[in-house]
Amino acid sequence: MKKNGFNVLWATFLCLSLHICSYVQAENQQEKDYVAYLFAYFTGNNVEQEAIHFAVSEDGYNYKALNNNQPVIDSKKISSTGGVRDPHILRCEDGKTFYMVVTDMTSSKGWDSNRAMVLLKSTDLVNWSSSVINIQEKYAGQEDLKRVWAPQTIYDPQAGKYMVYWSMLHGDGADIIYYAYANKDFTDIEGEPKQLFFPENGKSCIDGDIIYKDGTFYMFYKTEGHGNGIKLATTSSLTSGQWTEYDGYKQQTTDAVEGSSVFKLIGSDTYILMYDVYMKGKYQFTESKDLKNFKVIDHTISMDFHPRHGSVIPITREELKRLKNNMPM
Repeated sequence: MKKNGFNVLWATFLCLSLHICSYVQAENQQEKDYVAYLFAYFTGNNVEQEAIHFAVSEDGYNYKALNNNQPVIDSKKISSTGGVRDPHILRCEDGKTFYMVVTDMTSSKGWDSNRAMVLLKSTDLVNWSSSVINIQEKYAGQEDLKRVWAPQTIYDPQAGKYMVYWSMLHGDGADIIYYAYANKDFTDIEGEPKQLFFPENGKSCIDGDIIYKDGTFYMFYKTEGHGNGIKLATTSSLTSGQWTEYDGYKQQTTDAVEGSSVFKLIGSDTYILMYDVYMKGKYQFTESKDLKNFKVIDHTISMDFHPRHGSVIPITREELKRLKNNMPM
């Protein structure tokens, strides 16, 4: 009996290891084809600014807005509120499909006014299909739901599915980061939302952003309402509930920040952590090799636009050309 139990455990471990190895190998193979970066962002709190914008860079430091810095997708056509914020874009494991998720919200209606997110899908970065997911309407027991903020997507190699995660606030409680898996065509989420992360101090957390490195998932998140900075937690398994929380803040400024996003430079072991210094109308870039210690690199950054919460992915030469042809700079 013990021997059989050991065999089952070993088989489970081996299966999990193979899933993660194939996940890493796919990432490494794709990286060879990348020559530039795509930055998805929104620009402000006015309703006309609550829309998806794109910019590109060939080095990860100097960015130019596409489409004359005008929205690349009409918010009114894809959302229930008329505005979207916090775009997060992801390249799928097949290398040719893209998922983007956004907050379905116009801030003019109040910070506790939204109940939905939007899931978008594309195979060319130009044409996007979309689906509104209203959490309050979809699930029972959500009567006191106040807000659904900053959704993101990551591939979970253990589940073999794409995880959508976001923060929610209910009643007088704290903002907590939840997750659910997307369906196969990325038009909906499946099952009841479950808690992904909640700090040990029991205080609000929003704007979760996860990246995988060397067997560990690193999540940067904002401490909403108490410090208003970026903290780090890590885990080896996304849904294990076992997170290691790190002391101190990761932003390299004393000003309040939010909307962090991290990405890896092409062909490098350097990571960029960027965030919105929202009270000062600034955007700061920092870099790190270990995802724990960061230094400011603002002097190396140029942008011909002012972003708010956004995200960056690497793209191929063909994808860069297609974007420029369809969305002139």
